[in-house]
Amino acid sequence: MIALLLALGSSLIYGCADFLGGLGARKAHVLRTVMIAAPASLAVELTLWPVLGASFSAGALGWGVASGVASAGAFALLYHTLAIGPMSVLSPVTALVSAMLPVGVGLVQGEHLGTAGLVGLPLALTAVVMVSAGHGAGAARPSRSALLLALGAGSAIAVQLICLNQAPADSGVAPLIVGRAVSAAISLGVAAMIRSGLGTGRPAYGVSAAAGALDSVANLLFLMAARDGDLAVVAVITALYPAGTVLLARSVLAERIHRGQLVGLGAAAVAVSLLALA
Repeated sequence: MIALLLALGSSLIYGCADFLGGLGARKAHVLRTVMIAAPASLAVELTLWPVLGASFSAGALGWGVASGVASAGAFALLYHTLAIGPMSVLSPVTALVSAMLPVGVGLVQGEHLGTAGLVGLPLALTAVVMVSAGHGAGAARPSRSALLLALGAGSAIAVQLICLNQAPADSGVAPLIVGRAVSAAISLGVAAMIRSGLGTGRPAYGVSAAAGALDSVANLLFLMAARDGDLAVVAVITALYPAGTVLLARSVLAERIHRGQLVGLGAAAVAVSLLALA
C-alpha cells in the first residue's frame, strides 16, 4: 500500500511538472526552459542529500549515469515528437510504451500479481491511453517517423525508470543526483551548441524552476515506491501522470475535459483500487 501511494504521488507530481514545463516553454525555445529547470531540479536533490543520505557506490554511479543519459534522450525525443504531432495520438503512445517496458522487466524478474493485479494492470494501461488522448484522436493520423519517435521517447522514459530501479537500494538519493547532473550537463551542452537557434524569447523563470523542482520530487517518490514495491505495478501507476496534467489544464486554463478522458480518469481510479488489493 505504501508503494502504491508513493507511485500515485509520483504520478500526480509528474503531471504537475509537465504542465508547468509546458507553460514555461510557451514563449521561448524549450531548451531555454530546460536550462532553468535542470539546475533547479539538481538543487532540490542536493538539498535532500543530507536528509535522505547518498552512497555513491559503483552501482549507484553506473545506474545513475545510465538514467541521466536516458532522461536527456527522453526529453529530446519527447519534445521533438510532440512538435511533429498530432499530440493527441503520440502522447498516449509514449505514455503506454513508458509503462509497458518496466512492466515486462518486472515480470521477467519474477514479480507476481494476484487476480486483482492481473485485472488492474491492463485496466491501468487502458486508462493511460484514454486520459492522454485529446478530442478527435481518431481523426488525425501520424506519420511513420512520428510514431517511431514516440516509441523512442517512451522507451527512453522507460529505460530511465528501469535504471533508477536497478540502483542499489541502500544508495539513497545518489542515483538521482548523478542522473540529474548527467542529464543537465547533456541538455546544457546541446543548448550551448545550438545557441544561435534558441531564439530570443524569454522563458517563465519561476514556472520553469518549479517544473524542475517538482520533477525531482516525482523522481524521488518513484524511486522510493520502486524500492518498496513491484516495478510492474509502480511503473503503471506512475504512467498515469497525464491525469494530473489534464486536471490542471481544466482548473487553470479552463480546458475542456472530453468524455473519453473522463472515462479514463474513472478507469484509472478503479485500476488503482484493484492494484491496491494485489
